[in-house]
Amino acid sequence: MTASDLVPVPIPDRVAVLIGSCMPAHVLNAEMEAVWAAREVGRFRGPLCTEDRADREHALAALARANKVLAAYNPGLTVRPDGAH
Repeated sequence: MTASDLVPVPIPDRVAVLIGSCMPAHVLNAEMEAVWAAREVGRFRGPLCTEDRADREHALAALARANKVLAAYNPGLTVRPDGAH
């Protein structure tokens, strides 16, 4: 079985809290920031005005900063701009 054959399964909140308690706080914050930034990047579609381009670039920069922290802890935690891990 390859990773592409796996179907994501939601995990219960208590399990997520248990997993999160084993990770440093700065990594958890970076993960939340990365997910937020990926959603923000996904909002911008089609031709963009100057202000929207600047907002998109700001979100991409936030995603890059968060991914730097995540990759240092575990490269598998990084988030792509399309929201995939």
